[in-house]
Amino acid sequence: MTALDDTPVGQRRGTVAELAAVRARMRRGPSDEATEAQHAKGKLTARERLQLLFDDGRFTEIEGLRRHRASGFGLEDRRPWTDGVVTAWGRVFGRTVFAYAHDFRIFGGSLGEAHAEKIHKIMDMAATAGAPIVGLCDGAGARIQEGVSALAGYGGIFQRNVRNSGVIPQISVMMGPCAGGAAYSPALSDFVFMVRGTSQMFITGPDVVQAVTGERIGHDELGGADAHTTLSGVAHFAYDDEESCLADVRYLLSFLPADNREQPPSEPTADRPDRLTPALLDLVPGDGKRAYDMREVIEEFVDSGDFFEVHEAWAPNVVCALARLDGHVVGIVANQPAALAGVLDIKGSEKAARFVQMCDSFNIPLVTLVDVPGFLPGVGQEHGGIIRHGAKLLYAYCNATVPRIQLILRKAYGGAYIVMDSRSIGSDLSLAWPGNEIAVMGAEGAAGVVFRREIAAAADPDLAREQHIKEYREQLMHPYHAAERGLVDDVIDPAETRVRLIDAIAVLRTKYVPQPSRKHGNPPQ
Repeated sequence: MTALDDTPVGQRRGTVAELAAVRARMRRGPSDEATEAQHAKGKLTARERLQLLFDDGRFTEIEGLRRHRASGFGLEDRRPWTDGVVTAWGRVFGRTVFAYAHDFRIFGGSLGEAHAEKIHKIMDMAATAGAPIVGLCDGAGARIQEGVSALAGYGGIFQRNVRNSGVIPQISVMMGPCAGGAAYSPALSDFVFMVRGTSQMFITGPDVVQAVTGERIGHDELGGADAHTTLSGVAHFAYDDEESCLADVRYLLSFLPADNREQPPSEPTADRPDRLTPALLDLVPGDGKRAYDMREVIEEFVDSGDFFEVHEAWAPNVVCALARLDGHVVGIVANQPAALAGVLDIKGSEKAARFVQMCDSFNIPLVTLVDVPGFLPGVGQEHGGIIRHGAKLLYAYCNATVPRIQLILRKAYGGAYIVMDSRSIGSDLSLAWPGNEIAVMGAEGAAGVVFRREIAAAADPDLAREQHIKEYREQLMHPYHAAERGLVDDVIDPAETRVRLIDAIAVLRTKYVPQPSRKHGNPPQ
């Protein structure tokens, strides 16, 4: 007989009942008033958010009974369970996902030693299990009463962010304030979601900004969702409410593998792989100077017209999106003629480089749609480091080992053509539509340089210019010039776009590229 067997049944049942009561108080939180205050701000509680994130609202919580052990400033008299963060795992579309959620009702969601150790634990478990980690952020930063211990807790989070980078997907969801050094964890994540009106991120808040610089600005204007999705590029997505935000977090996870050792999840599709796309002939104007919306092109050839655009509001001259072709995930990078004529600039180069790098980390094949007149000229661009930022995109493509397919729709000029995953930098397959123009620059500019003297000496300079433009276009910019030199693998009918892309990705799915022996590269910053 064990000691347990000698314990009276009533006593054993009493301990179980006590456990149930403790868990009920833990899950309820500090008070009904605190919950009502959270709801009054348009915010859900930590557990309500986790219920929306996980399938059927079910998750397994760990360290729910954790309490801090700090003293001083009255902390010894306030030792709530969870210490202001709920850590858990559950399922998203049937696949394991780990998460932590700050509970603003407890110490304002501020991070102390115990709070940080819980986050460290769940991040380590995610890395060990090889599964994504989602942080639902709603906290007031470091817990001032715990001093340097709180700061060290953030250091441990940052270290894990970096160690897990490119290993497991890391998603930060901003649902409240995130100030000071705390903002660097989202910045180290793969994706950042924000909710309008309730979430802000900044290193120094409006009061400090005004005291130091004299500038007056509100919390949302300084670090709200729209500021970070349109101006800074810190956040990728912005939503009007938490429910739609968390629905898209789930949607994003449906495109990502559990970790870098797996392929992205495939799904059955009713969209036939042999479906032709004749509508593309009408969507893209033959005149290279006329604008169109590249998103309509993407919608036409991906499965069921469904794709998830990343960083939609920032650097709109480049489109980055996740989609599926014949059920398999692909990452799409495209110039956007509807914004800045589709040129590459500082922001667009950085946006595309980050997306290419993410896709390569998680085994997502890349499809690059090219319609680019070049890099954006100007003093501001040059002094802002367009060389350095353009090199980021070049580095990302050259470093990528996933299947890479380039499709040239219309024009592809100068260095921008090279950077947009040309054959010369390692694209596995380069396709082009019949109207493609690949050259150092447009025919008008090229003729003005090459035939400058002839044009100036002509009796009718305007007529001479038109003749030389035609000559240059016929000799160096006809649709088959690059194909004749092996820099384009095939010129295809636009109606075959979906069929050809699906076939190419299927062939390249087993691609393997051995890497040189090195600690890591040193990409431009």
